[in-house]
Amino acid sequence: MRYLMFIKHSEDYRNNEVPASLYEAMGEFVQEGFKSGVLIDTNGLKPTADAHRVQLRGRKITVTDGPFAETKEVIGGYAVMELKSEAEALEYARRFMELHLQHWPEFEGECEVRPVEDQP
Repeated sequence: MRYLMFIKHSEDYRNNEVPASLYEAMGEFVQEGFKSGVLIDTNGLKPTADAHRVQLRGRKITVTDGPFAETKEVIGGYAVMELKSEAEALEYARRFMELHLQHWPEFEGECEVRPVEDQP
């Protein structure tokens, strides 16, 4: 089953220097995932200053340019994974967050794990 995982954190984390050891550990984690075939795609996202929102409300479509001041948390990156079970997906998410805890203890955020709808 495919899972989409989002890393969420406050936007001001972009103002902090990410420890080099986290980048190194993440590189190994990502390469391991690609090599084993469970990781299909992953990337970080640019800040909301580079983003836009296209909304449909009250039968009207509006476009809002970032940054989005009212946003408390942003999606900072994503991963698409092919895994055997929800338990395996949660284990990968936990390992990902453990890398942050180990290499950047000040970091606070979450990894949202969402199964992708089955295609007919």
